[in-house]
Amino acid sequence: DVRLVESGGGLAQAGGSLTLSCVVSGITFHDYAVGWFRQAPGKEREGISCIVNEDGTIYYADAVKGRFTISSNNAESTVYLHLNNLKLEDTAVYTCRAQSTTGDEYWGQGTQVTVSS
Repeated sequence: DVRLVESGGGLAQAGGSLTLSCVVSGITFHDYAVGWFRQAPGKEREGISCIVNEDGTIYYADAVKGRFTISSNNAESTVYLHLNNLKLEDTAVYTCRAQSTTGDEYWGQGTQVTVSS
């Protein structure tokens, strides 16, 4: 079975940091792009960052560029999202997704990030 398991969410103060992890199993990790999405209450889900494991290409949404950093550990089949300089508007459920070039996609269950003032 394919599994994506997120962890690392929690409560942080504005200006603080968190690191999220997405552990992937059941697929050939190198063949997939892994992205992070978030959904805040009352808002649509938005893609915020993605890393293409095959060639290391990285994308960031403008809202997080310069504050969040994505990285991948192929040996551990894990993608990390380092959240720095957190803002109140970063509060959301963060979910990872693995997508292949043929369109197969798998989602995790999500982890809650709450930023307080």
